[in-house]
Amino acid sequence: MLKKYFRRLESIIALAQSLMTPKQFLFLSSVLIGISCSLAVIVLKTFAHSVFSFATYINGILKLSFINSILPIVGILLTVFVVKKVLNGSIQKGTSQILYAVAKKASIIPRKQMYAQIVTSSLTVGLGGSAGLESPIVITGAAFGSNYAQNYKMQYKDRTLLIGCGVAAGIAAAFNAPIAGVLFAIEVLLVDVSISAFTPIMISAATGALVSAIVLDESILLSFKKQETFDYHNIPFYVILGVLTGLTAIYYSRNFQRVEHYFAKQQINPYKKALIGSSLLALLIFVFPTLFGEGYESIRTLSETDPGKLLDNTLFADFRNNQWVLLLFVGATMMMKVFASGLTLGSGGNGGNFAPSLFLGSYLGYFFSKLITMIGLSKLPITNFTMVGMAGILSGLFHAPLTAIFLIAEITGGYGLMIPLMIVSSISFAISKRYEKYSLDVKGLVKKGHAFTSNKDSNILSTLDIDTIIQCDYLTVHPEENLSKLVDLISHSNQVVFAVVDNEKELLGVVHFNDIREIIFNSYRVKYTQIKDVMKTPLATISSFDSMEIVMSKFEKSKSAFLPVLRNGKYHGFISKSIALEAYRTKLRAMTIE
Repeated sequence: MLKKYFRRLESIIALAQSLMTPKQFLFLSSVLIGISCSLAVIVLKTFAHSVFSFATYINGILKLSFINSILPIVGILLTVFVVKKVLNGSIQKGTSQILYAVAKKASIIPRKQMYAQIVTSSLTVGLGGSAGLESPIVITGAAFGSNYAQNYKMQYKDRTLLIGCGVAAGIAAAFNAPIAGVLFAIEVLLVDVSISAFTPIMISAATGALVSAIVLDESILLSFKKQETFDYHNIPFYVILGVLTGLTAIYYSRNFQRVEHYFAKQQINPYKKALIGSSLLALLIFVFPTLFGEGYESIRTLSETDPGKLLDNTLFADFRNNQWVLLLFVGATMMMKVFASGLTLGSGGNGGNFAPSLFLGSYLGYFFSKLITMIGLSKLPITNFTMVGMAGILSGLFHAPLTAIFLIAEITGGYGLMIPLMIVSSISFAISKRYEKYSLDVKGLVKKGHAFTSNKDSNILSTLDIDTIIQCDYLTVHPEENLSKLVDLISHSNQVVFAVVDNEKELLGVVHFNDIREIIFNSYRVKYTQIKDVMKTPLATISSFDSMEIVMSKFEKSKSAFLPVLRNGKYHGFISKSIALEAYRTKLRAMTIE
């Protein structure tokens, strides 16, 4: 019945495509993708919130973090089971795969990502894994956009744009923050977007936020009503918070990868790995129950009038009114969050680092402002620092200051904190960028040789495949042959450069037509001059494994029009600078979204 309904819907959309202009259909598509993504967000958020409410209710009876510790083990084991039995044993994590799909896979994202992320992340995070749902939401949105475009035979530019629409709608629906959704899609994922491309992305983000606001209960979304007036006298403390969030973002990024890589190196049964990692996570949650799930409820608690509620139903419940114990609990939880998230994802669970970054930022902002207030240095607005701290970590971890600024501005219901948000986010970004060249999600791509940065030229060059521009059919000559052989080759081909090789295909030198122009018109010299006498050592050589950025750098330094390519130390072919530049221009035109 459901399949029949979707076929009918597809027929209606196909009819609309035939009646509309491409731009009109693109706008319609952005609305449909916005609705689809918001429905996925509603399912994920509702499930995660329901499980948290259930665990909290049981804890109220047991008075211990017993159920909170058991559920994550169940969730991660179930996730591993689904991955092995349903998803062919693998699932890609992190938003970096979207970057890779746009650059290397012509914006084609596998169809299974439309449901795989929803199922696995709901099991992991919904049952208490210490990670976030935003990364799976973003990947799901991107998959919706990509597969929708494939279904209706849309071009690469439109596929890429609809991926951006899905990403924007996912973030907008998850936080009821359409501006942040648009900025995240453009600042983090889409390398190059013209102003005109903003329109469908904005439509999709607004649609996602609207559907989410109508259907989702406000208590499920991360939002704040309490906010204190900004006092410019506190600017020095916001500057210090910016420095602290930048350093903490570096701490999180490095330690998260250490934990994740440690588990990745363990060649053991996936279920055993999941059991070990989730058991360690369970122990952390038993001591620090606020590490359970996304942690948004505890963020709200910190910003309210009675943050001591965080200690309810914990091992420290007897000290709920002791401000120093609460402060130490918040500080310890903050430092442990990275290990909880690393254990969750490293042991086989699925989720993202978006929610952990907000969790970490709020706890750091609270800890810093509360400490300054308690030691009597100044009376700071703790709620404001709690919220601004989230922007600092988000900016430092994802290298996305604009997204961080507007996300917190939107979920706090106004722009009263715009100045401190800008101060903290920019300082955190500058410090993090100084010591971590790439954001957390991009690091994995870099290690695989797929670097994506804010440098547009580098990004485009990284997407070019060197094998497609190597010319392997160039004729070669031997050093002992005389120039008559070379003259004959020149007269019967368009080739202007020749590799001089021995019988083992070792490159000995190169001969360029311009270097022998005067000799070839002298028959005597042609007859009695050997090729080894006129060959030259190439100014540079290229390995077939070099990136295109390295290739272009060698062309620039050598000032050569042709460079020989070596594979495993043997001559393989030539690369022409003009052909390389033409490949770059073609890719540039294809990747520019208008």
